[in-house]
Amino acid sequence: MAKGNPFGNVPGMGNMMKQVQKMVEDQQKMEQELRELRLEATSGGGMVKAVANGAGEILEITIDPQVVDPEDVEMLQDLIVSAVREAIEKGVETREARVKELTGGLNIPGLM
Repeated sequence: MAKGNPFGNVPGMGNMMKQVQKMVEDQQKMEQELRELRLEATSGGGMVKAVANGAGEILEITIDPQVVDPEDVEMLQDLIVSAVREAIEKGVETREARVKELTGGLNIPGLM
């Protein structure tokens, strides 16, 4: 076996390992970019806003005081849930698109 190469003389193994290492580095970079990404969704004509990152984490919720009606709390709750769902969905869609770019469309377990 060649010194420093645990795979001996397997042709192309060193190149393949470099490609795997690059893919791992690219994935880590993508994950960081997704965490820094801010995706905004609104409901109620913009009265409720939810901001998520590309990792699907809710970062912020903003509620216009005009929509706060003590007599209709259910409507406010529905608007919040709607905005949060849309923000998370945008994060999931963005992540899926980035993973598809990274893998060239291959389904690699653990990347999603």
